[in-house]
Amino acid sequence: MNVNLYGCDGKWLMVDLGMTFSGGEYPGVDLVLPDLEFIEERVDALLGIVLTHGHEDHIGAIPYFAQELGVPLYATPFTADLIARKLKEAGLTQSVELNIIEEGENFRLGPFDLAYFPLAHSIAEANALLIDTPHGRVFHSGDWKLDEDPIVGEPATAADLRQIGDEGVLALVCDSTNAFNPEPSGSEGAVHKGLLDEVARHDGKRVVVTTFASNVARLQTLGDVARETGRQICIAGRSIDRILEVARDNGYLADFPDPVTFEEAMSLPRGEVLVLATGGQGEPRAALARMAEGNHPIELASGDVVLFSSRQIPGNEIPIGRMQNTLAQRGIIMVTDRQRPIHVSGHPGRPELEAMYGWLRPDILVPVHGEMRHMQEQARLALDSGVPEAIVQKNGQIVRLAPGKPEKLMEVRSGRLLLDGDIIIPADGEAITIRRRMAQNGLVVVLLGGEGRCKVEAFGLPLDEDHADFILDAQTAVARAVQRLKGAAKGDPAAVSEAARLAARQTARQWSGKNPQVHVVTL
Repeated sequence: MNVNLYGCDGKWLMVDLGMTFSGGEYPGVDLVLPDLEFIEERVDALLGIVLTHGHEDHIGAIPYFAQELGVPLYATPFTADLIARKLKEAGLTQSVELNIIEEGENFRLGPFDLAYFPLAHSIAEANALLIDTPHGRVFHSGDWKLDEDPIVGEPATAADLRQIGDEGVLALVCDSTNAFNPEPSGSEGAVHKGLLDEVARHDGKRVVVTTFASNVARLQTLGDVARETGRQICIAGRSIDRILEVARDNGYLADFPDPVTFEEAMSLPRGEVLVLATGGQGEPRAALARMAEGNHPIELASGDVVLFSSRQIPGNEIPIGRMQNTLAQRGIIMVTDRQRPIHVSGHPGRPELEAMYGWLRPDILVPVHGEMRHMQEQARLALDSGVPEAIVQKNGQIVRLAPGKPEKLMEVRSGRLLLDGDIIIPADGEAITIRRRMAQNGLVVVLLGGEGRCKVEAFGLPLDEDHADFILDAQTAVARAVQRLKGAAKGDPAAVSEAARLAARQTARQWSGKNPQVHVVTL
């Protein structure tokens, strides 16, 4: 969920505007958005939003905030096409300005001179951003890796990066995701051989490959593997269809095989089809999960093969494991990157980080991406590699890079917003707090009428067999608590409601050991 703000001479520049997924910590919520309160209060000083690449954690929040922020967007052609489709779906095409910038083209926003700098990653047109200011230059890496055979695109060379270093780099703001990995990430070209060998091993079997839809290079690899193994390609997943369309519109995947339909795929001999499917992260409505459950047009049988050409994103272990157990129970063979070289990461390992430090020779390292443990580890690595300064920043901390020694100036409010249905709400607001408590402890509703009458309803308490007895006990306890009130309290609606609430909750705790949310309604 990446949002970066650079301030210079009273003006602000936003780099990326992404979202993330809730992972279940917010009941009923799928999408988590950044809280932009800080820059919303200074929106008149915001010059624009520059996007490094098209992954959802870098562009996914654009439809929810771009119109409100009211500033232009800047992106390279492939990324701009993905954004344009999001804006169209949201009905914002006419109200948000989207500017297409070619890789290597310079453009200026106030005190910021900007240029995209192509680097390898697991999506087409991933770019670092070179930000030149009156106080020094920042190399904002975005997501990146080193790849001698990237399949798609032409990333910058070591010579290109050395030249930038020769011209001086104040700060390297750098991807920390794989800071603990002692090995290089590996090349997309090597994945081609691994996938080719693996698909060829399963001659005569139906093979499904699941990968990240946005990885255009991997799609190109799989198209080539299908052709080289004499198989027809079948696409199962709307996000892959969408990426194929965007990629072709921008000059990529020109020789990708024409996919066959589900019906055609099922009519082919099992060894003559290669299915590309979404859902490798265990998403319950995605194509692979539906295949595992047996309710997808592509049918799998015992002996068929699923190749996981993707990494397991932290937090998805449970849904992935559940889906893999379902596949295993049906006798379907599964192969992951732990068994065969069929996937490489899109982020730099330690040797790649060390190489980048040597080429750019920054005065300061600012680690970003990953969790705090990854950022702290990269800071240690950079200092051990000769970078003079490293400063580890938390969300909401304002850091001065120049002039003078880098330091943390202050901390401002930052946080998360949730897309809950059609409404954006604070992650720490009352709605989510109460919903989380209800999910953990259940809900009791008390209806109070005149003359001491009451009715109690309970939801989510572990009292299936004793439910009716509990209700009678709770109603008796509430009535007694209200009747015991004396003097002014007897006529005070707030006092009556609180007595009823406490009585109902105490009874629920005695019966179930739970402390449910109790809601009192006075009729």
